Amino acid sequence: MPAADVFALPLTRIALHEGAGGVLEAVLNRPEKRNALDAEAVEDLVRLFDAVPRAGVRAVLLRAAGDHFCAGLDLVEHHREDRSPAAFMHLCLRWHEAFNKMEYGGVPVIAALKGAVVGGGLELASAAHIRVADASTYYALPEGQRGLFTGGGATIRVTQMIGKPRTVDMMLTGRVYRGQEALTLGFSQYLAEGSSDDLAREVAAKVAQNLPLSNFAITSGVSHLQNMSALDASYAEAVLAGVVNTQPDARARLAAFADKSAPRVRADD
Repeated sequence: MPAADVFALPLTRIALHEGAGGVLEAVLNRPEKRNALDAEAVEDLVRLFDAVPRAGVRAVLLRAAGDHFCAGLDLVEHHREDRSPAAFMHLCLRWHEAFNKMEYGGVPVIAALKGAVVGGGLELASAAHIRVADASTYYALPEGQRGLFTGGGATIRVTQMIGKPRTVDMMLTGRVYRGQEALTLGFSQYLAEGSSDDLAREVAAKVAQNLPLSNFAITSGVSHLQNMSALDASYAEAVLAGVVNTQPDARARLAAFADKSAPRVRADD
């Protein structure tokens, strides 16, 4: 069960709900704006994912109210604020802080996608560890057509997901991906036949059953290792394995495997 203080966070754009088995459900809550991210929404993400690693949360289900996951940067606010280059640079750095806290925080984040996952919404989704889409989900980076450039990590995380040529093409042409093609290219790991919320909730519940230290190593370690040289990554992986694979809480699980009472991995699992 998540600590009570996480529910006391001063969030205005995100609603929190307690899920089963230590899962925290975080709901983007600006459906009238297609959950576009204004400056306050970004601050909510920073506050939330700063608190999550210390709140006893075993997994976060990130979903959205309304028909769309996130339409990206709130362009109306951006136009109204008429920010200076320095001001917008600092806003982008807050986006990066929020998304880095998600990716490197050590708690699995499962995103339930639907409708628009566009611009900054795709950058937000790409910071999640597991993405579950449904039939309504579509992806785009329309910044080129709007005289803009991505500022929340598309050139990093989206490029890692789908490759540089496709990212550049999306940004130049506004190309939209959806459905099985998007799944095959790596925009998500799952494509739900029904509600992405329901399937993502199942995935989050399964992930939450893992030992927290194992989840920490997987969700933060893989990202850190990818940023290292092969030699440094081999060393760091060995250190992580030394800590995680000898954790006392794993003894019962290892014993169950040894006495054959634990379920085996099967091709039809």
